[in-house]
Amino acid sequence: MKQPQSRPPSETQPLPLRPKTGSQSTRRIQPAKAPVKKSQGFTLLEIMMVVIIIGLLVGSAVKFMGGNIGVAQDVRVKADIQAFSTQLKLYQGLNGFLPTSEQGLKALITQPSSEPKPRQWRQFFDKMPLDPWQNEYNYVCPGTHNPNSFDLYSSGQDRKAGTDDDIGNWDK
Repeated sequence: MKQPQSRPPSETQPLPLRPKTGSQSTRRIQPAKAPVKKSQGFTLLEIMMVVIIIGLLVGSAVKFMGGNIGVAQDVRVKADIQAFSTQLKLYQGLNGFLPTSEQGLKALITQPSSEPKPRQWRQFFDKMPLDPWQNEYNYVCPGTHNPNSFDLYSSGQDRKAGTDDDIGNWDK
């Protein structure tokens, strides 16, 4: 059996990284410090200026677009009146007469039980559409504006029938 060869003590011990002699043993090497940067945020004044500018932009957009909402509501009412008129003419074609004022537009949703009863009734709408102001449309047969037919109109924004803002199936 072979005996391991012994090494001299200098070979088995780790080599010191720094010499332990003199003033070098007490001195520490410190990493270089990075320069301190100021925080890169916004000041309260800058934020408030942005909020004011956004507020001005929104306010001007509402002011200039406000009139278009009324136009859109009028267009919707006219489209609804046209749809009702088409269905009422189909009702008249199937039955030979229009629903009475008492039967109203509900005759397009549920079969009327009062006279004159339709011979060939069918459901034209699932539910009654409301005007943009959440009111029912008005139906009068025979009409005041259309004595040979019917008047169909929305009471308008003031929700009162017979005023200037009514939108109907007649020419103003």
